[in-house]
Amino acid sequence: MAVKVLVVDDSSFFRRRVSEILEQDKDIEVIGFAVNGREAVDKANQLRPDVITMDVEMPVLDGISAVKEIMAANPTPILMFSSLTRDGATATLDALDAGALDFLPKKFEDIARNNEDAIKLLQNKVKEIGRRRLSRFSRPAPATPSSTSTATTSRPAITQPDISFNRSATPSAGPAATIRASGKKYQIVAIGTSTGGPVALQTILTQLPANFPHPILLIQHMPAAFTPAFAARLNGLCKIQVKEAQQGDKLMPGVAYLAPGGQQMLIEGRGGNRTLRVFEDDSARITYKPSVDVTFASTAKAYQGDVLAVVLTGMGADGRDGARMLKQAGATIWAQDEKTSVVYGMPQAVASAGLSSASIALSDVATRLVREIGCG
Repeated sequence: MAVKVLVVDDSSFFRRRVSEILEQDKDIEVIGFAVNGREAVDKANQLRPDVITMDVEMPVLDGISAVKEIMAANPTPILMFSSLTRDGATATLDALDAGALDFLPKKFEDIARNNEDAIKLLQNKVKEIGRRRLSRFSRPAPATPSSTSTATTSRPAITQPDISFNRSATPSAGPAATIRASGKKYQIVAIGTSTGGPVALQTILTQLPANFPHPILLIQHMPAAFTPAFAARLNGLCKIQVKEAQQGDKLMPGVAYLAPGGQQMLIEGRGGNRTLRVFEDDSARITYKPSVDVTFASTAKAYQGDVLAVVLTGMGADGRDGARMLKQAGATIWAQDEKTSVVYGMPQAVASAGLSSASIALSDVATRLVREIGCG
């Protein structure tokens, strides 16, 4: 079954370009267009697409407000297109808070090294988030014009991505509350993620106590223009400190270091003098910058088995090779479970390789972390 897509943008050129790219893939069908956010809300209600691609800046009703209304009335996977500017980054993060699942730069030359890679990335993202919905739920019948949504735009910030798109779900008090800590001692926590990661990281980090006793490394696939705004947003929401990693940062307890977009993050030094090395990577061999594999491998070398690593939602398999090195050193690996992953690719790669010791719902990760580390 083809993934049915609604394309929303006020530029006729961009609507046509996105539609042409998507329909090159036989597993994708563009079923409609909208030229502003208000029309997007109406078309989402009438057509019930599997995925919506959404511009941020539009007349009549902007993309963020449209996301809020759609998620309130007809929860649907939404992929935002954003400019790579400070304002664009802030607006895109607002859209993710409102319920959008992922984003891509609006300039295709910013998406990948060449045009063919950019096309494949867009097609694959649309299929991944669309098929996850299709695999679990039958598509509702299109609404009649008389039932067009009149939902209010007031909607709380998203705290838990869920494949059912029931965004009002609350953290579980089930399995995590009954699982005991292993008793293992750690010195650092490392978390890797991609598609769906911004909301997942916010869900976890906002639940950690201010006295969290170890440094935390965060590796999120994200453009360079976005990581400063994302780190600042997390820092304002969390009890722990969150910062974009910088060259020479000393690893401190209770501080989370977000790998800068377009760069790699490594650990240097020994004992209490460990610092971060942050550098631009021109290697064509490594696809992701930052790369979970690169940081995980460096963490394995620096801390051996005293690492608790978590692989969250994301496309592809970045993190699997690094997790293997951590596992060989004696570290503990956890993976997000399939049900709460926006895209199960990264955690599935780790779990299928037999590297993870637990598959955990997103709502339980923070509780498990606090119990396993022994704080809070």
